[in-house]
Amino acid sequence: MPPGITTLAADKIELSAANTGFMLICSALVMLMTPGLAFFYGGMVRVKSTLNMLMMSFISLGIVTILWVLYGFSLAFGTDVGSVIGWSSDYVGLSNIGVTELWDGYTIPVYVFAVFQLMFAILTPALISGALADRVKFTAWALFITLWVTVVYFPVAHWVWGSGGWLFEMGVIDFAGGTAVHINAGAAALGVILVIGKRVGFKKDPMRPHSLPLVMLGAGLLWFGWFGFNAGSWLGNDDGVGAVMFLNTQVATAAAMLAWLAYEKIRHGSFTTLGAASGAVAGLVAITPAGGSVSPLGAIAVGAIAGLLCAMAVGLKYKLGYDDSLDVIGVHLVGGIVGSLLVGFFATGGVQSDAKGLFYGGGLDQLGKQAVGVFAVLAYSLVVSALLAFVIDKVMGMRVPEDDEVLGIDQVEHAETAYDFSGAGGGSASRTAAPAPGLTDKAGAAQNKKVDA
Repeated sequence: MPPGITTLAADKIELSAANTGFMLICSALVMLMTPGLAFFYGGMVRVKSTLNMLMMSFISLGIVTILWVLYGFSLAFGTDVGSVIGWSSDYVGLSNIGVTELWDGYTIPVYVFAVFQLMFAILTPALISGALADRVKFTAWALFITLWVTVVYFPVAHWVWGSGGWLFEMGVIDFAGGTAVHINAGAAALGVILVIGKRVGFKKDPMRPHSLPLVMLGAGLLWFGWFGFNAGSWLGNDDGVGAVMFLNTQVATAAAMLAWLAYEKIRHGSFTTLGAASGAVAGLVAITPAGGSVSPLGAIAVGAIAGLLCAMAVGLKYKLGYDDSLDVIGVHLVGGIVGSLLVGFFATGGVQSDAKGLFYGGGLDQLGKQAVGVFAVLAYSLVVSALLAFVIDKVMGMRVPEDDEVLGIDQVEHAETAYDFSGAGGGSASRTAAPAPGLTDKAGAAQNKKVDA
């Protein structure tokens, strides 16, 4: 997010229809990223977990939206309290905001800023879900989202982007969410899986993606929506910074995808579609904090480094024994760390701010600030997320029973299956379906029972 803008009384800021329209479009693009993430994750799991994976993202659209209106926006972007949290009674319920009231220092209404930031708040907990595939109760997940955004995401968003937030005031650069979104979600994923443990059959049973076309569709939607995520984070379109961020988003993503594929070919002998999709997402993650600070050549370096390191990192779960189902830690945590720290090397001082990285004569100052931001968010999210998961597990249990996990979490938690191969037409087999033609009622009931099983 851009730093605050100070203006003289004579330079009264007026609402810009162009910037307002631009930001509404960017907000819609960011909203699209959550369904895109659902498809990306949904294709990566086994058939029996597809719908649950989709629902773990979609439920965030419901829960976080309501919490954001009730108190989330106030906690994240209200008047600073002690540099750690915000609070403004006018933002509670979004009830005392004028229709044309402008966000301080900008030419867009408060409502537009609020809805743009809402889409970030929705996406972040959805990112966590990929690490927990196949084994978490849906009710426990919904409760976790509610508590996590309240005590982790909203405060961290204030630290990083809120006026008065301690990382914001320190000068940590996070253009669009390397710390607040990706490191935050990746660290939370690690905290939760250390509490709930591994999937049944981890490192023993094949757990290959069931639909790579669905993965590629999801990756494409994420890539498309990410332009709004990144370019929109400048909150306007007047000075060209958003255009640089747009270009750098494309450049870094392409470089990361190529680097991941090159690593795969050298390491495993093949160029895989899953590698292409994962590499693209790694590049998107890494350029998110850095894209407003680096040149297009710097964006190539950020993307290539992230693609290589994230490709190497995803295999650590097998060596270290933690079950990160869909590589949230390897891609989002590692990618967020890489992108945030590389600001300290590649910042040119000529785009987002005058802060320069090591390679542009800025010394180690900015790198030190970036490191503080990275490890503060990582540590806080890791510890608090693990504590939340531990408490929920003790109170109601986080995991489905082992037998239900083996049977398939879709059937158990949602009474549906993603694909119906029986020709009956429904997502789930019904116990009350009419018997097949030519069968007695008794025989038809037996047939239905067999199909349902």
